[in-house]
Amino acid sequence: MEYPEGWHLDPYKLHTDRWISNGRPTKLVRDDGVESYDPPPNEPFTGPLVPSPQKAPVPGATHSDDQEYDPSKGLWDNNLSMWSFYNDAGKRAGES
Repeated sequence: MEYPEGWHLDPYKLHTDRWISNGRPTKLVRDDGVESYDPPPNEPFTGPLVPSPQKAPVPGATHSDDQEYDPSKGLWDNNLSMWSFYNDAGKRAGES
């Protein structure tokens, strides 16, 4: 039996992505392409592991430049962290 390995959407929904090793969440996380460490919670996650999209973030790009961004969806559905949403909110609203 093969176990998932690599970047997956964080099953705990605390970060954008979490590194999965041998089918288990690790402390390595990623938000807006920036990697850091955050140990997984002690409780087990529910639901399937979803591989992270292959598309890498483009430095300096905004989510409004991204054709795949859908503002009618929530942050998790758009694969965004909370901070990216707030940082780009003014740009999406047309503010300078």
